[in-house]
Amino acid sequence: MDSRPDSIRNVSWAVVRDGAEKRHVYRREVDLHLKDGSIVEITPAGAKPSGPAETVIDGRGMLALPGLINIHSHPSTEPGYRGVREDHGVPEQQMTGLMERLQAFRLGDDGRQGAATMAYSEMLRAGTTTACDVTVPFEGWLETMAQSGMRFHAAPTFASARWGMAAPQTVTWKWDEAAGFAQFEKAKRVMDEAEAHNSGRLSAVVFPAQIDTVTPELFAAGRKHADETGRRFSTHVGQSVVEVREMIRRHNMTPIQWAAQNGLMKSDTIMAHCILLDDHPQIAWHTRKDLDLIAEAGASVAHCPQPFARYGLAMDHVGRYRARGVNVGLGTDCAPHNLIEEMRLAIVAGRLMSEDIRSLDTAGAFEAATFGGAAALGRDDIGALAPGMSADIVLVDLNHPLMQPARDPLRSFVFHAADRAVQTVIVDGEVVLKDGDPVHLDPKAAMERLAEAQARMLRDSVKLDYANRPGDQISPLSLPIA
Repeated sequence: MDSRPDSIRNVSWAVVRDGAEKRHVYRREVDLHLKDGSIVEITPAGAKPSGPAETVIDGRGMLALPGLINIHSHPSTEPGYRGVREDHGVPEQQMTGLMERLQAFRLGDDGRQGAATMAYSEMLRAGTTTACDVTVPFEGWLETMAQSGMRFHAAPTFASARWGMAAPQTVTWKWDEAAGFAQFEKAKRVMDEAEAHNSGRLSAVVFPAQIDTVTPELFAAGRKHADETGRRFSTHVGQSVVEVREMIRRHNMTPIQWAAQNGLMKSDTIMAHCILLDDHPQIAWHTRKDLDLIAEAGASVAHCPQPFARYGLAMDHVGRYRARGVNVGLGTDCAPHNLIEEMRLAIVAGRLMSEDIRSLDTAGAFEAATFGGAAALGRDDIGALAPGMSADIVLVDLNHPLMQPARDPLRSFVFHAADRAVQTVIVDGEVVLKDGDPVHLDPKAAMERLAEAQARMLRDSVKLDYANRPGDQISPLSLPIA
């Protein structure tokens, strides 16, 4: 297989954009013609003869999809929590384990690079071609992104405070405003480096870390910088009951209302998570206006159902947000960085919360993972297969047993086969996943680095944790060793 094919011929099924309409449709037996990293034409199979020097991928027995778009992820840290966070939660903090983990566990830079390599490989295997990577920058971060062959929106975080704890029921905020502004200056330099990178596939997002860890002054500076540079603006908001109660304690309003009052939400804003609105059952605040505020601002929501479902928390509900006109894109947030699984869980959780199968269906989830993500990132060149769009293409093996029978291949993909059937991924016209393996990344070597870094992280938690506990006490093994 050539690394930059000219065409993908005889594709059995393809999910393509329906003309100018913002919707996907199936087409059968088509050829995709590529040039200079773009799709130039989609024709009936065999309608345009191949030239003598044309390099071709055989699409027989394949489903062609637009590359998936992950608008919120933490690839450089979350693989380090594999085997640690899945059952970890703090009952006194309404089951979230977020604050306890972040005050106790720190993954070194060598482990973070290994984690990023593993996560990017996982993204590719699950058909993701564009991702927003949210992290504290580390040496080699941008180069690892570029090496993967994917498109990335680098989101270097900055904050005025870190979470701490004084007891299981007590979260504290350790403030250092000068350090926050210093982090912001570093983030600006990293964003400039990303956009100037010679790969041409790196962009940037302005990302104050969390609604409760950033001062109003630093938020205002970040918002102003986004406005001046034309970059997207994002932050974590509505992700824990602890956060919502703290913002109400400080300001007598919910985090969404505070963000709206301070001009943070605009049409270029991605609100990460936004699960705990004022009318959510776990909040039940006396107002009922958060969802309207998001819709009126034209902001997007990055929905990452899996990490919250682990705590017994779910958005109420996806269909309601979309019906109100809120653009919803999908993210993975934590490991596994598998956007197909997020699609499936978004569907199921939406139906559970609404008690209505119509809350979200397969087509709607796929729209969120493609059109929704592209709109959130301000991109009109990705998220669909159509002439003029970037050649970001996923080929799924229809002959995989979990894709059969292929009556409705998108449903089979989302509900049954998932990443197991992903065969080839093309980004910007280049093959970056071949026969299910990343072309440019070495996840096996990264696994060893990450395992060593995780062991150090668990051992060193005694130096950081408020109660000086080792990691194995904070998150015991699921079974005892006999």
